[in-house]
Amino acid sequence: MKNTVKVERAIKDITQQELATAVGVSRQTINSIEAGGYIPSGVLVLKIARYFGKPVESIFELEENE
Repeated sequence: MKNTVKVERAIKDITQQELATAVGVSRQTINSIEAGGYIPSGVLVLKIARYFGKPVESIFELEENE
């Protein structure tokens, strides 16, 4: 799953820790999501999208082989 979480954080000028606190996960979870090593739950995807005020599809995208 591709995502633009790192880009969205840069636009808002927030740290991984600030995002993690806002959505109720650890900084390591945000780091793993950004690196593509962790696919977040549906609830977490919705929380992240709501935090950035954007539709889920503008932040998270399934890759062709998924």
